[in-house]
Amino acid sequence: MSQSALEVVKAGPLTLLQDSGRFGLAPFGITTGGPADEYAFSWANHLLENSPECATLEITLGPAVFIAQSDCHLALCGAQMNAKIDGTAVTNWSEFILKKGQCLSLSTARNGLRSYLAVRGGFAVKPQLNSVSCVTREHLGGMHHNGRPIASGETVAFHSHTLSRYRGRFVTFRFTPDYNLPLRLRVISGAQFAQFDKQAVAQFFQSEYHVSTDVNRMGYRLTGPAITPPSHRMQSEGIALGAIQIPTNGQPIVLLNDRQTIGGYPKLGYVARIDLPRLAQAKPGQLVSFVQGDRPGLQAVWCQWARFFGY
Repeated sequence: MSQSALEVVKAGPLTLLQDSGRFGLAPFGITTGGPADEYAFSWANHLLENSPECATLEITLGPAVFIAQSDCHLALCGAQMNAKIDGTAVTNWSEFILKKGQCLSLSTARNGLRSYLAVRGGFAVKPQLNSVSCVTREHLGGMHHNGRPIASGETVAFHSHTLSRYRGRFVTFRFTPDYNLPLRLRVISGAQFAQFDKQAVAQFFQSEYHVSTDVNRMGYRLTGPAITPPSHRMQSEGIALGAIQIPTNGQPIVLLNDRQTIGGYPKLGYVARIDLPRLAQAKPGQLVSFVQGDRPGLQAVWCQWARFFGY
């Protein structure tokens, strides 16, 4: 089909193209990328009956402004950014229509950090290494294959489509999180768990941490009671999504989508994948605590979620 586009009048501080990410390339030092909040990303595509891999715009913090160059069927999920079409409020976690010439504006996020704007059929951007996901640190992906965020004045193409499948769908309140609440993250023990002193492990699970100001798509640094890492040096090894690194200062770091592919800090465990979207929406200062998770139970819940969204 022919292509149409959204004109980016105001891009905001960090607006990135994200699809489901790059896989199988870690041995070459290339990270996965993909949506930091996989839950909101998946709902945005699901509302439009898109495939779960479709590219969306990940809008961090806001504000942002877009003008439709042709009629389009959109969905918006994630952080509450008080979206409006020509001044009329748009319900978050819902699908909607943006007619040619209409303006979609988002204000600064007040509940959460990242919002996902999806279009029926996905944004039409040529992939790089099998994905359009933008990893700024690696200068990879995005519209220009250089990892650069979307800029004001650009246009982002999408495949033209009819509006006949619009039904006014939305996500019920039972499934929309309150991102301002304290986080309680479930942890799956890793191979290095037993190398930590039992007292250090107990302190980790009994303590509360704050999200620091040093957070990005690579990972979240937390501040709180220091955890004593194992005294012996660790061999550098591959790092999985959600790994909880304990550096020499004892302040935990939870690694996210744009993490480095190898590292030598000891890892106390891994935040369950199903809990990572909540962390990715946390702002500096929010409280975080950890509990030991049941791996088989968490895997079962994740598989149920993946089947629902069609992964």
